Amino acid sequence: MVNVLNDAGRRSRRLFPARLAGFALVIASASPVSPLAGQDDVRDDVSATLDALHEAASEADFDRYFSLYAREAVFLGTDATERWTREEFMDYTKARFDAGTGWTYHMLERHIAIAPGGRTAWFDERLENANLGETRGSGVLVMEDGNWRIAQYNLTIPIPNEMAREVAERIRALTGG
Repeated sequence: MVNVLNDAGRRSRRLFPARLAGFALVIASASPVSPLAGQDDVRDDVSATLDALHEAASEADFDRYFSLYAREAVFLGTDATERWTREEFMDYTKARFDAGTGWTYHMLERHIAIAPGGRTAWFDERLENANLGETRGSGVLVMEDGNWRIAQYNLTIPIPNEMAREVAERIRALTGG
């Protein structure tokens, strides 16, 4: 079982489908069998940081958005060429946010795991976006200067298995690969 935040932001517990059992084992092996004291509070803090990130992006609030990233952060976008350091991502985002255009992602489901010691967390979340439909964000947060900061964020567009071969062929045709 894993803690999940539902659409209303309330924590619920759900079983993983059988095909995700390996992923569940990774999470289970990374944390003690019994929860650490205050681990739910830590998860809530991590979740609040991710919520603040999505809110700041939706409001095109450049300073707030980038205050949530670690100094050495990396953002991986949906295109294979999109691997940006924090500074590169700031350059990409600045003009768009200055024009008042952000991006809005609504969280549908989120999973958070905390490493022993409580200074590193990783997550995956299902998101909804008006243009891209369902997307997935995943990444790592670290404790930096007493606050949770995003060290890596990876935004992907999940492709149904039934379409994967077709999509791969179209990408190869587009990129010559």
